[in-house]
Amino acid sequence: QVQLVESGGGLVQAGGSLRLSCAASGLTFSYYIMGWFRQAPGKEREFAAAIHWSGGSVYYADSVKGRFTISRDNAKNTVYLQMNSLKPEDTAVYYCAARSRGGRFEDSRAPLYNYWGQGTQVTVSS
Repeated sequence: QVQLVESGGGLVQAGGSLRLSCAASGLTFSYYIMGWFRQAPGKEREFAAAIHWSGGSVYYADSVKGRFTISRDNAKNTVYLQMNSLKPEDTAVYYCAARSRGGRFEDSRAPLYNYWGQGTQVTVSS
């Protein structure tokens, strides 16, 4: 079965950096658009970043643009999220998700994603 396993979360001070990883199994990884979402306490899950199956295109939410970088290694079935200049408002559980081909790449709606990981906690202290 499909598994997405996130790692790399933790506690960091404001201005610091973290790198999240998501290892995928049970699917043809290179066929899928991969995304990162996050959910803060009491808030709805929101889109953060997505990367095309080829890795040639990326898309970011305005709230993370210029600070976060999404990348993927299709040979390792892994997607990454490099997070720099972290702010307390970035505190959330971060989820990776896989979306099959079709539709507009920039469409960031969560229901379009077929598979989800269990999430990893990121806490940014002020």
